[in-house]
Amino acid sequence: MADSALKTQLHTDLTAAMKSRDQLRSGTLRMALTAITNEEVSGKAAKELTDADVITVLTKEAKKRREAATAYDDAGRPDLADKERAELEVLDGYLPAQLDDAELATIVAAAIAESGAVGPQGMGSVMKLVQPKVAGKADGGRVAAEVKKQLNP
Repeated sequence: MADSALKTQLHTDLTAAMKSRDQLRSGTLRMALTAITNEEVSGKAAKELTDADVITVLTKEAKKRREAATAYDDAGRPDLADKERAELEVLDGYLPAQLDDAELATIVAAAIAESGAVGPQGMGSVMKLVQPKVAGKADGGRVAAEVKKQLNP
């Protein structure tokens, strides 16, 4: 089995960061590759991750950095919050571009029309249609908020 192209790119970039003595970048890439390896060996049998799986892992890691930065800001630790944001910036370079609000609203509106959902009880059916289309491109909380907004005018 071949490595995913994204995982190979991460390894290549890690080597380059180590050679240039970029501690932030090399540390962040090491952390990302460790998370990918952990995902590969979790479960009953080891598996090779696809690019989509790698993006899912990187998205989780980016979300952790975002939440940690917020927590550090709330705790009055701007130095640690800045470090988390710098790591997030490195990870964002490997993630697909995020959808803007207008694009997300259009996708949600199409899913509502397709599912025929009316009112808050239709949220689950709409989310099932929207999630595959926005995977890695929009945070789940943002998607849920947009679905709620459109289902509850």
